[in-house]
Amino acid sequence: MNPMWLVRMARWARNPPSPGRVKLVFGVIALCLLIFGYEWAFGWPDWLVPQKIRP
Repeated sequence: MNPMWLVRMARWARNPPSPGRVKLVFGVIALCLLIFGYEWAFGWPDWLVPQKIRP
């Protein structure tokens, strides 16, 4: 592990993020999981499939 990461972890432990920042991060993770779950359950939409161009 890079020693700089230990410095970052120590700084983060002394000054934790605000509740709003934590909610934002969890919201983004939830949104990504929701999109992944939708794509897994229903498949990739046809309008996002690239079309082959014939010469």
